[in-house]
Amino acid sequence: MKLWGGRFTKETNQLVHNFNASLSFDQKLFEEDIQGSIAHVTMLAKQGILSEQDEKAIIDGLNGICEDIKSGALAIDEEHEDIHSFVEAHLIQRIGDAGKRLHTGRSRNDQVALDMKLYTRKEILEMDKLLKDLLASLYRIMQENLDTIMPGFTHLQKAQPITLAHHMGAYFEMFKRDRSRLHDIYERMNYCPLGSGALAGTTYPLDREMTASLLDFYGPTQNSMDSVSDRDYLIELCSAMSVIMMHLSRFCEEIIIWNTNEYQFIEIDDSYSTGSSIMPQKKNPDIAELVRGKTGRVYGSLISLLTTMKGLSLAYNKDMQEDKELVFDAIDTTKGCIVLFHGMLDTLTFRKDNMRASAEGGFTNATDAADYLVSHGVAFRDAHGIIGQLVLYCIDKNISLSEMTLEEYKAISPVFEEDIYDAIRMETCVSRRNTIGAPGQEAMKQVLAVYKDYLEQN
Repeated sequence: MKLWGGRFTKETNQLVHNFNASLSFDQKLFEEDIQGSIAHVTMLAKQGILSEQDEKAIIDGLNGICEDIKSGALAIDEEHEDIHSFVEAHLIQRIGDAGKRLHTGRSRNDQVALDMKLYTRKEILEMDKLLKDLLASLYRIMQENLDTIMPGFTHLQKAQPITLAHHMGAYFEMFKRDRSRLHDIYERMNYCPLGSGALAGTTYPLDREMTASLLDFYGPTQNSMDSVSDRDYLIELCSAMSVIMMHLSRFCEEIIIWNTNEYQFIEIDDSYSTGSSIMPQKKNPDIAELVRGKTGRVYGSLISLLTTMKGLSLAYNKDMQEDKELVFDAIDTTKGCIVLFHGMLDTLTFRKDNMRASAEGGFTNATDAADYLVSHGVAFRDAHGIIGQLVLYCIDKNISLSEMTLEEYKAISPVFEEDIYDAIRMETCVSRRNTIGAPGQEAMKQVLAVYKDYLEQN
């Protein structure tokens, strides 16, 4: 069944039909299509545009179609052009002429705009829930590792000692921002386009406020041309998902590095690892690598959608049909990656002794040694140079700062005393950093209290 055949005298070429059709992917919208149609028919009846008898027949028919699709009793075939024509054709087949009145006062343009908004809104809420669950796991890891010392890095070079809790807190902040972006998109997009018609509204006395209310929108959209041609919310969602994937990818990159024989900071659980077909000793971080790889796929959806929209005049153009496969794939990819990453994270074993040993062996306490000199009256720039000499001395002797004798310290600067050893202990280096946002335990406890409130209230 086609919804537009009246003025045509020839059948559509089969290749044209196949190229034009969207049912293979927009069938994903069947529940949203039926939900929107029920709200539309309810409003039409209230406005006296449809009879109550027709309203009941149509709604019963639509609910029956929905149940049959879900149960498998009704298969979605490729005969129809899109999910809208599929539903309408089966409705007419089941209830007769009343089904032909379903489309009164609307166009496929505002119908598909509604379906995509309903679907996107639902997916945003599901993705937000997945991120909150991930944040809860990060919070747990932070609580358990306030004293787990590890090196912090810049340029992939050991820099200063931090804690695992502090490191995980950086990702907590990232995913918290991701949730905020999803919330912003929801707030902007949650207005109902139904009733906009093809582009110029309709002559029927529709109650668009009622339709919006029935579908839990904040209200109707304010311009019918924009309503049917707006894809900003999908572009914003693809952008937000790209950032989520970028955060996951950065985290995965660290997991991959930490999993190497050279680092051995973590052990990935067997259930989230794979082996080699030829090298029996291998245990590969494939999940982390695949998440890292799939990030580019989500980026591609964003760039493709931006490119599709960049040259389109108002109002609706068929190009916009390209939005669905891109958005559907990006959503499925992002949600799947969050779930798998979360499972991998929850089952990681942190090798705390190796983390601490790495921090001890990389001169991560050099800045604290310089601060020690400053606290004893040495100008920072001079202290910086003195500690540089100490580091060169240690590298030459293949020892750490804590392994130097006091005599060796004094040979480079007479300012050093016995208390230098306490000043450069890993615990001291971390515990003295207690400004908000730093890794010191007191600062971290304050941050964890903020995170606890956040998880409880959001």
